[in-house]
Amino acid sequence: MKFDTVIIGGGLAGLVAGISLQRKGQNTAIVSTGQNALHFFSGSFESLQEAPPEMHSLFEEAGIRLHYREGVRLMPLGTFRPSCLSLEDISLFPSEKFARKVLVVNFMGYHDFFSSFLAEGLEKQGMQCRIRFLNLPELEKLEQSPSEMRSVQIARTMDRIWEKVVQEVRILLKDEDAVLLPQVFGLQDTSVPGRIKQGIPAQVVFCGTLPPSVPGIRTQMLLKRRYEVLGGTYLMGDEALEAHVHDGVVHSIRTKNLDSHYLEGSHFILASGGFFSKGLRSNPFSIYEPVFGLDVEYNPDRNAWYDKAFAADQPYMGYGVKTDAQLHALADGIPLKNLYAIGSILGQTHPELGSAAGLAIRSALEVSAQIKK
Repeated sequence: MKFDTVIIGGGLAGLVAGISLQRKGQNTAIVSTGQNALHFFSGSFESLQEAPPEMHSLFEEAGIRLHYREGVRLMPLGTFRPSCLSLEDISLFPSEKFARKVLVVNFMGYHDFFSSFLAEGLEKQGMQCRIRFLNLPELEKLEQSPSEMRSVQIARTMDRIWEKVVQEVRILLKDEDAVLLPQVFGLQDTSVPGRIKQGIPAQVVFCGTLPPSVPGIRTQMLLKRRYEVLGGTYLMGDEALEAHVHDGVVHSIRTKNLDSHYLEGSHFILASGGFFSKGLRSNPFSIYEPVFGLDVEYNPDRNAWYDKAFAADQPYMGYGVKTDAQLHALADGIPLKNLYAIGSILGQTHPELGSAAGLAIRSALEVSAQIKK
């Protein structure tokens, strides 16, 4: 099977690169193991002060609406983080105190939304909080199994009964000027969050839960759908195992599902993510990239890989594959001519490209532009 470009990784970076190349007339394939960083996506594009020009049209064509406002967003434990570019249903505030009184609403049996932590954090900012729980019969079947009472399963139900939720919240609402709800709406119907905001006579804020992230999965679904509409080949549930490289050029890769068939390409993009996505792996002695055997930038002292303080920034999250200035991946110090690395597998090796979702977008668009030169 031969393509113009083969992309390893079906998360934000891989999908943006694939869509960008398909829009430019390329024939591409994406190899995706399934779960990726979008399942942990906050809904904000960290380190992007403004959207690159191509990003606006690319996301709009996929049905993903963005908004820009310099300020802060509310985190799941009641703290705040600076942000400015986010999905439309992610609230951005000019300051941490965004209301006088807040009604925090959760659902009976749902333990992945931290109502008390949120209330405590908001009260530290001078807001009065009241916590209430909705008892919805439609969730009773999910409550019978803790594994079913998760954000995505709840979201599938909420898209059908959101009007009932609005009615129940309106009954609970007293003199609060803001309502906090779990981010479990709009998984398949992207209009639901907006309709809820219109139906409740107070500022409505959707706050994150434990993963998987509903906004993240929705974003992946919409980008994947757009990629396939453009003619891209998305190999879901597959895994790149090894590569055929000769004289500094990648000729093909072998995947788990295709058995003896190889994916050939003129270009290859590695967007397989960091440790959580298994794009990078480790043993007691080293950190390595498993498909191409690329050079990885990391501290050889294993004790320096992590910080004992759990909440601290962990050093291993900054490790990544080495590349040249054009993002060609390096093997034994030599750039592979047609292999690029993008997204979180870069770690913090290119601070000029930003971090997290911002890194994914910038690196994907930069590489897709280079491939089409």
